[in-house]
Amino acid sequence: MELLSLPFMQRALAAALIIGLAAPALGIYLVQRRLSLIGDGIGHVALTGVGLGLLTGNSPVFSAVLVATVGAVGVELIRERGRTSGDLALAMLFYGGIAGGVLLVGLSEDSGSNSLMQYLFGSLLTTSPADLMVIGGLGAAVLIAMLVFRPALFALCNDEEYARVSGLPVRTLNILLAVTTAVTVTIAMRTVGLLLVSALMVVPVAAAQQVTRGFVSTMLAAMAIGLGAAGAGVLVSAEADTAPGATTVLLALTVFVVTAIAGSVRHRLRRHKAHPVASEPPDVVLHA
Repeated sequence: MELLSLPFMQRALAAALIIGLAAPALGIYLVQRRLSLIGDGIGHVALTGVGLGLLTGNSPVFSAVLVATVGAVGVELIRERGRTSGDLALAMLFYGGIAGGVLLVGLSEDSGSNSLMQYLFGSLLTTSPADLMVIGGLGAAVLIAMLVFRPALFALCNDEEYARVSGLPVRTLNILLAVTTAVTVTIAMRTVGLLLVSALMVVPVAAAQQVTRGFVSTMLAAMAIGLGAAGAGVLVSAEADTAPGATTVLLALTVFVVTAIAGSVRHRLRRHKAHPVASEPPDVVLHA
């Protein structure tokens, strides 16, 4: 493909592959804890950071990382103290984040729709060498953290009380998940945008769960699906002239549908082998 010889396409593909690998590695823990939508909430908070960066003339990505991290840690501490439920805290993230972001972007000098749209829906093809270095460094940090702390995070996500009794630093691990989620959301906004970033963390995991059983195998399969969907999304969007982020998410959803059908067929075959239908008895002919 001739497009791959272009530097901006090479940077776009590299950034997409990094996010496609790191996002599902984190997403499996969020799915395990039934926090699949937290990426959307933090994405809305990150939009406030983007607006703050545009308003103050600083880097929107840097300010988004800071604001998203503070918001994620704050929600985790609120949830831990039990002052409000998890879904209510996420709702406050959704509404407060999007309202603050739209307000600050409107007040900034660069308040055009294009400046907002590139963060909401991604702008992968405009990835600069500096952006790629940031995405690579932070993506590698997230991936390493998810792999190194896998046993502790697995225990935490399955049973928080058991993890606490076992002597694990539950608060530290919860904050680690919150911070890595904020970082992943922020760097992935260049790939799929803030409105679709949660899909890249959740959909590959949901697809992998259809055909795998163990936690490790599910994690590896989700990372492979995310990697493939991200890479294919960039290539297909370049050929079809479509949005890379939306194309990536739709490809991941396609994999989910295929794996769901395959998993259902496999389940039916296993059940049929375990409980075969008894053959009908032969007809008995009665003679007078």
